[in-house]
Formats: sequence, structure tokens, C-alpha cells
Amino acid sequence: MRIILDTDPGVDDALAIMYLAAQEDAEIVAVGSVHGNVPSPLAAQNALRVIELVGIDAPVAVGAARPLAQPLQTAEFVHGADGLGGRAGAAPRGKPVSESAAEQLVRLARAEPGELTLLALGPLTNIALAVLLEPDLPKLLRSVVVMGGAVSAPGNITPYADANFFHDPEAADLVLGAGFGDLTLVGLDATEQARAGDEWLTAVRTLPGARAEFANGLLEHYAGFYSQMFGTRGCTLHDPLAAAIMLDPKLATYRELSLAVELTGTHTRGQVLSDQRPIASDAYITSTAGAGRVPVRVAETVDVPRFLEQMYEALKVS
Repeated sequence: MRIILDTDPGVDDALAIMYLAAQEDAEIVAVGSVHGNVPSPLAAQNALRVIELVGIDAPVAVGAARPLAQPLQTAEFVHGADGLGGRAGAAPRGKPVSESAAEQLVRLARAEPGELTLLALGPLTNIALAVLLEPDLPKLLRSVVVMGGAVSAPGNITPYADANFFHDPEAADLVLGAGFGDLTLVGLDATEQARAGDEWLTAVRTLPGARAEFANGLLEHYAGFYSQMFGTRGCTLHDPLAAAIMLDPKLATYRELSLAVELTGTHTRGQVLSDQRPIASDAYITSTAGAGRVPVRVAETVDVPRFLEQMYEALKVS
């Protein structure tokens, strides 16, 4: 699978890149950074750091510096001031390319229609901008996997919204309504199941090599944050799960739903909306959330032991 990665590294984004680097059937052909866990320029630097560590040669483009219609918010309180739990280290050797992440995405999709899969691990600002640049983008990409949203689960930044959609609700709504024919949403409904506990973290700590050492530094920081919330040692592997489901869809079960994103609610901005009532009247349905949109494949249940085993095997690669 040939992949364009849109990301905001971020601890779990870095772990997702490490996961992909270990898979023989995955090729990252380009990376775009986006605001989210950290500002977009720092996200690009972190993406370069991680792909250089794992030996990936791919262009990295700096993406959107802010959301479409609200002030920038970032999450260093989760990921550390450097976005990598204090483990960023020296500056990367490489530099970002001159074009923007949205421009890079459109150019590559036009050059190889139907060949590339998009994995979006941060707010969807770059993807929304790419759709505005190229309205046929949904026809040009092979498939799209988005880590974001909370359809039936509670949010993690508000009671109703996950961080990625909350950081740019307008972009998320635009992308969900753009007509992508093969879009999988790996939201909190699925990722909150992907908890790595003390036993798994302890096993990973014994792995040798530079990659495992870096991963363990990330996981130590991440588990420290999550342990304060849950009272037990562990962490939730949001982005790595989305990467794993992209390559191995049988890791999850799915439901197809037409979705929209709340943009104006005082308390619910960024919430994913879907009309799940068994209503027969088309006239009635047309006024509800997501009406007329191409359905999205929403990941629901996850084979967590199998995913954690795959993640462990990926981190064993030296």
C-alpha cells in the first residue's frame, strides 16, 4: 500500500510512523504536517526526525498553521513541549519541501489517480484545503483512513468531541461531506479500546535497538500522562491503531453511517452527528445530520490483543 501521511507528531503519531515503517506492505511516499498536537512547523520537524530514525526517504511538507475558522490550539500538555515527550533530540538532517501539504497531496493524487491511500492522523485542515483546491480529490485517492471523531463514545477534549475534530470542526465537516467513496473513520469508539497496559509496556521495555529505545521514551512520557488520569500504568494508542486498521481492516468491525460535524453548538462544537433512527420517510430524513452524504465506514469493535501483538512486533524491528 502506498500512503500519503498527514500528521501532527505528537507521541502517538510518531509511534504510528514507527509501526508503518516496520510493515513490508506499507510505503510512505509523502508526509504533510498539520497543527494539532503541536504547531505545524514543529510537527514537520518531528516527522522528519522520526522518518530519519526509521530509514524512510519521503518528502515532508509543512501544512496548515491554523484551523479554518477558529484560533490555534495545541496539546503540548499531553505530548510535551517538543511534541515527543522531551525526546526530540537534535534537529533533523532534512528540510521540509517548499510546497504546502495540501498542494503536495493534490499534486500526488493527480499524478497517480486511484493509487494512493491517505492516512490522516491530525485535524483535517490540510485535507479540507486539498478538497477546495481539487474538488475531484475524492475520486483521485484509492482510499482514506481518518483518525478522529467520536460517534457513540464520549469525547476526550470535551464531553462530545475528540481532539482532532475539535481542533478544526469546519475542516472535519467539509471532509466528511466531500464524497469520498472509501473513507474509514477510526474514532474514539475504536481507539479508546486500544489501551496498552503495564504488562505490554514492560515487555516493550526489554526490546533492544535504537528504535525501541526511542519508542520506550515516548511510551514512558505517554503512560505518565495517562496514568495520572486512570490511576494505573498504561496509555491509549490512538494513531497506531488507525495505521494498523488501514493495513489490516479485519482488526475491527464497522458500521456505515452518513456523518456531519456540529459547528455552532455552545457545548457540542466538534461533535460527530448521525441520524441513527429507523425512519422510513425520505422527506423527513433530508433535514437530518448527514442526509445526502456518502456513508462513512465507522470502526467500532477492535481485536485489541491482535493489535498490541502487531505493535509489539513492529517495535522489535531494529
